[in-house]
Amino acid sequence: MPGSSHLIASRYLFSRKGISLVSTLTYISIAGVTIGTALLIVVLSVFNGFFDVIKSMLLSNDPDLRIESAEDRHFIFDDNIESVLNQIPEIAILSPYVQGKALLAHRGGRDQVVVVKGIHPERFARYADLDVLLSDGKMDLSVRDGRPGVLLSEPVAQQLRVFTGDEISLLSAAGMQRALTQFSGPRASRFAIRGTYSLHQVIDEPVIYVDIQAAQRLFNQPNRLSGIDISLVRHEEANKVKNQLETLLGDAFIVQTWYDLQKPLYDVMNLEKWGAYFILMIIVLVAVLNIVGSLTMVVIQKKRDIGLLRSIGYRKKDIMNIFLRQGWYIGLIGCLLGGAAGLALVYAQGRFELVKLAGAESFIISAYPVQLYWPDVFLVLGASLTLCVLASWYPAWRASSIQPADAVRNE
Repeated sequence: MPGSSHLIASRYLFSRKGISLVSTLTYISIAGVTIGTALLIVVLSVFNGFFDVIKSMLLSNDPDLRIESAEDRHFIFDDNIESVLNQIPEIAILSPYVQGKALLAHRGGRDQVVVVKGIHPERFARYADLDVLLSDGKMDLSVRDGRPGVLLSEPVAQQLRVFTGDEISLLSAAGMQRALTQFSGPRASRFAIRGTYSLHQVIDEPVIYVDIQAAQRLFNQPNRLSGIDISLVRHEEANKVKNQLETLLGDAFIVQTWYDLQKPLYDVMNLEKWGAYFILMIIVLVAVLNIVGSLTMVVIQKKRDIGLLRSIGYRKKDIMNIFLRQGWYIGLIGCLLGGAAGLALVYAQGRFELVKLAGAESFIISAYPVQLYWPDVFLVLGASLTLCVLASWYPAWRASSIQPADAVRNE
């Protein structure tokens, strides 16, 4: 007898003889779960798409890992550090750098404080896509005609109204300090602009690039580094290698992953994604409330049938199972339809770019990006299905509380 719970639940839920309001509420519940599930899959996929776009933009310039001194702004790259790094096979490229702020001056233009990063051009180019982002000139930081090269970001070049081939002067804080203590005029380093690059303004401050030896002279840090950028064989192993480096290097150094380098931005994007998830779950919650109403009305309508089932041997547990199954069926149908619709919309947007971005001519993509993550899909389907089953618990409990004698007497 208990094995017939499936048949009874399906007949109660989809029987054509029931009052129209019950069936209407049931269909509304299924439609609500369907729409909510589809929207959640689509919206989370859009957030994932934007996350991947921003991540790819930042990783065109950010390394997988970065090592910096925890005690000072600069450190010496000695044999101990080199031996530690050589122990880790996941490391593909090491790119030391020197970084600091300097005053950039141009004849006839206004001065501006900029971030200067000294790099090994060959090593840097092996993990960064700066060549792809070049809007003018080329990545040539060598010394020519007595002038080392510099690569400017487009915003800085536009603000200063300078072009490839012009000369600029850089003065560091250390240079200013020497000028004050030695009672002499500040000695600025002159550079020739060899090119400009365009990195869509996701990062806060534009960086200008010079050769690492020129940067060491500029900041008066001979043979010292600000940090080491690391590119891995597999980008996904960043956290694993970070833990290894922290253990081997100790507290004297700080190791950051690509996520840590832009943590505020990535955290905000994740917060927006899951905020949208919980807000859109309200749609599913409204559908769940309809399930409570529709199943409660089924219990009232089928009170005599429930009494008869109890009188022929059905236990309270069996009666509860019948109505819990109804909530399960509503959730299952809604999740299957909503999941199929959501997946279809995500595929169509990714394949045909149905919904365009407003003002896309000023951005690197023309339509809303989508990226389907299966864990997100399973989370949406699981949460929707769980809410539907939970919503059916009260009507199921109410049905199991009906006594056979009371049900027949009331009839």
